[in-house]
Amino acid sequence: MAFAEPSKSHLTRTAMKAELLDADTELKLAYAWRDDRDTAALHRLVTAYMRLAISMAGKYRRYGAPMNDLVQEAGLGLMKAADKFDPDRGVRFSTYAVWWIKASIQDYVMRNWSMVRTGSTSSQKSLFFNMRRVQARLEREAMGRGETLDGDQVRQLIATEVGVPLRDVEMMEGRLSGTDFSLNATQSSEDEGREWIETLEDDSDGAEEIVTRDHDRVALRGWLVGAMAELNDRERMIVRERKLRDAPRTLESLGSELGLSKERVRQLESAAFTKMRKSLQSQGLEPEALLH
Repeated sequence: MAFAEPSKSHLTRTAMKAELLDADTELKLAYAWRDDRDTAALHRLVTAYMRLAISMAGKYRRYGAPMNDLVQEAGLGLMKAADKFDPDRGVRFSTYAVWWIKASIQDYVMRNWSMVRTGSTSSQKSLFFNMRRVQARLEREAMGRGETLDGDQVRQLIATEVGVPLRDVEMMEGRLSGTDFSLNATQSSEDEGREWIETLEDDSDGAEEIVTRDHDRVALRGWLVGAMAELNDRERMIVRERKLRDAPRTLESLGSELGLSKERVRQLESAAFTKMRKSLQSQGLEPEALLH
């Protein structure tokens, strides 16, 4: 199935007209493709979820990439998800596909961002896509404590929070500066022009999506709990405090509690994730789709 030729408007119209698959039909199509390499089943499965790919592509328009290219990359991620999906795992295809679609789009954005020409370690990607959000949260928390952070303090806190060197934060800040625009700006110079924020889609999930997501989270949690069983007590504690808390602990605070340096805590965290990846791979799972 090709995604390069059709225009965005044509592809969007086609996607919006595609059937909505129930769980049983989706499962039959997935088995038909995995077991019999039935291309008709693959086409039907991918077409049904192309609207999901297009919706996710739209969320990355602010990075300046052409929408047609974002949609194409989302489609490629969707195809990869369909090819790797294992229906025996008990997870809906849409939940599994989200990770592959997102990874494909993010890789494309990183490769083509006007000022970012180096690509992409996982830490660089995390910093690129999360820096503004982390910064806003840190500044909000400081205000709540009655504190005012200067630029150097903010950059140091971001580096500690994301687990990257300070120089990476400084470099990324320079790359990102000047490229953001206000969603409250009007689309035209007229007083009555609509603000850009009015054109954004409502991302709220419907009842079916919520139920499906909750079901899939149970399965995902089971796999991750099994992978964490491979870790020792200290590694489990670090993963839990760094990745599973609503407000993740910093490397510095964990180091103080454990009597270790920040760098040693980072090394233990990395080793723990390596163990978890191997555990998930031994079960035929895709670690990058789960350890997100």
